[in-house]
Amino acid sequence: MSKVTIILPTYNCEKYIEETLNSIIEQSFEDWKLIIVDDASKDNSIIIIKKFLSDERITLKKLKKNKGAGFCRNFALRESFSKYIAFIDSDDIWNKDKLKKQIHFMETNNLDFTYTNYTPFKVKKGIKKFQREIKPPEKLTYNLFTKKTSICTSSMMVKREQIGLTKFINTKICEDYFFKCKLLKKCNSVRNFNETMTYYRISKNSLQSKKLRNFYWVWYINKRYNKMNFINNILSLFFISINSIKNYGFK
Repeated sequence: MSKVTIILPTYNCEKYIEETLNSIIEQSFEDWKLIIVDDASKDNSIIIIKKFLSDERITLKKLKKNKGAGFCRNFALRESFSKYIAFIDSDDIWNKDKLKKQIHFMETNNLDFTYTNYTPFKVKKGIKKFQREIKPPEKLTYNLFTKKTSICTSSMMVKREQIGLTKFINTKICEDYFFKCKLLKKCNSVRNFNETMTYYRISKNSLQSKKLRNFYWVWYINKRYNKMNFINNILSLFFISINSIKNYGFK
């Protein structure tokens, strides 16, 4: 059994998926298994992914109907039995030592749930333009997270036993927000690995490019799933807005 299972949902990602997969293949830590769940892509994603299937560590699951990223991640979780679970989105990139350093950090400190610093970037005319490194708090609780939401999903690693039956919800976006909320409520040892191990791509489809839509769904999830009252929900969105401006600016 591989020490870590990597979960990668994909949908119409032909522009970015090869770079993402290469950043996994080139990891200095090699004892991993990758489960790719393709969410009924209509572009050439599958053709590109199939080039990587000669590596026995990589498994492709194809859905016949589009179900959303939450469904894809839940599907992969049911197939995963490794000690650790890592997540990556189909347009993000890992530092080559991401798995090695994060696993060492978790085992040295006996941690259940970790995340890393990350650096957002945009690509203009084929050139990557990196923004300021984002450093989440060293320790996060549920209450603090609902005011900062500063965990990048592609930077996360969690012990499988701590995830248990915790699932992603099937909202249109922000499905990972509630998943993190649930984990932060149940995990006792949560820490940031204070190095940039993840590079977060900002594109026209990313959450940071559509902040108002993002805030609506956080509001909805806080109300329906986190069972927040009106005042706490307003405070959550206010502090998330301030933190978003701090990290990404007004654009």
